[in-house]
Amino acid sequence: MMALDAAAVQQLIVNGLPAAAETGIQVEQAGGGKATVRQPFRASAVRPGGTLSGPTIMGLADAAMYAAILGQLGRLEMAVTQNLNINFLRRPAPRDLLAECNIIRLGRRSVVLEVWLYSEGEEEPVAHVTGTYALPASG
Repeated sequence: MMALDAAAVQQLIVNGLPAAAETGIQVEQAGGGKATVRQPFRASAVRPGGTLSGPTIMGLADAAMYAAILGQLGRLEMAVTQNLNINFLRRPAPRDLLAECNIIRLGRRSVVLEVWLYSEGEEEPVAHVTGTYALPASG
């Protein structure tokens, strides 16, 4: 399989999950076992207490993991989340959220990944995610 660039990954995500276009998720970088994905701030994603909702943060982390895999391995639309563990570290600011993902281990049938999430313009992370993706059987 051939690795994909950020634009190709973005297109695969939007084609495979049209709801992703509604959230405005943007794949800024993909390839080399890494991905950076942006969730533009949306007032509709703010929960009581004035913070971004957990599902918004988790969804961005999951999209970043998928983007890292597609950027590294190419068209593997059937790669699926097997496990996602999140630690919420601090309240996100009401601005764009960035997810920086790295592939930790790439196996034949699964990929282990790590994601750090940041409010745009801030150095301290708002969440840390580890996850595993199951890869489709080849052939």
